Amino acid sequence: MTAVQIDAETQGGDADVRADPAMGTTALPGRDALDRATLAELSRKSDGPGLLRLAGHLATIGLGMLAVAAAEPIWLKLPAMLALGFAWTTLFAPMHECVHATPFASRRLNRLVGWLTGAAVGWNATYYRRFHAWHHRYTQDPENDPELALPKPANLRAYLIRLSGVPYYVMQMRDLWRCATGGVAGLPFIPARGIAEIQRSAWAQIGLYGCIAAAAIAAGSWAPVVYWLLPMLIAQPLMRWILLAEHTGCSEDRNGLTNTRTTRTLWPVRFLMWNMPFHAEHHLYPSVPYHALPRVHALVKARLAVLSDGYVEAHGDIRRDIAAGGQ
Repeated sequence: MTAVQIDAETQGGDADVRADPAMGTTALPGRDALDRATLAELSRKSDGPGLLRLAGHLATIGLGMLAVAAAEPIWLKLPAMLALGFAWTTLFAPMHECVHATPFASRRLNRLVGWLTGAAVGWNATYYRRFHAWHHRYTQDPENDPELALPKPANLRAYLIRLSGVPYYVMQMRDLWRCATGGVAGLPFIPARGIAEIQRSAWAQIGLYGCIAAAAIAAGSWAPVVYWLLPMLIAQPLMRWILLAEHTGCSEDRNGLTNTRTTRTLWPVRFLMWNMPFHAEHHLYPSVPYHALPRVHALVKARLAVLSDGYVEAHGDIRRDIAAGGQ
């Protein structure tokens, strides 16, 4: 398999990332679980499923807003805000899929939806596209995986701090400012020719936030806080709960069958997370659109080394591993 073929598989057909020599990768152990013909069939893309899923996700956010507005007495607003916040924070999932260019056949649609959903949760998709390509290239490599720049929790205190979401928000504010000011120059996954694009994207994102703030101030409205920021703050621990389970407690090597966890969870979570809980399947075959991952799971589940029946079980394993000093 050539480097271009592998990059196409890793990035779901993103020509811009494939064209960058720094984004090259190598064949990963475990990818022989599916033959080429089956992989080609599962990797077919179309706009319809992604548009339907996006419409359902946005409708869930709309219903959550109505629930927050209607909740009385005041204490009932907290669970409504938690549910709304989860719907908001899980917009990370379509952003993640769009940087792989898999939920839609249209490149332009992948870029647009990825940028907007990323902005909704504080990520700059233009930057994340390259950050995430490096994560796939160096999954679980402590020296090179950018997701490991924030070390895995080594004790219960670090575990609880991670789940609080505080490190996440600190990182988000820092990274957005670095993107806007060119501070990402020198990072191994950011080529020099990509810096200007990232800067333009970051300033557009900051401008969007500024417009929302200005409109709210002019209207004397707290709506962005009540229906967006505060719910996301409340729900962020749920998102950390999900994302921390993806690789924590897995092997630190190149084997896609052992270095990533798949978590079998409830349908509402799979729906809002765009099937990301099938995470080992995604890492093995990043070219496969989210809606085909359950089919991949059915074909490869017998070979997966880290498979949890729900996030309670996954985090029980993680805490036991921390207590045993396994981190």
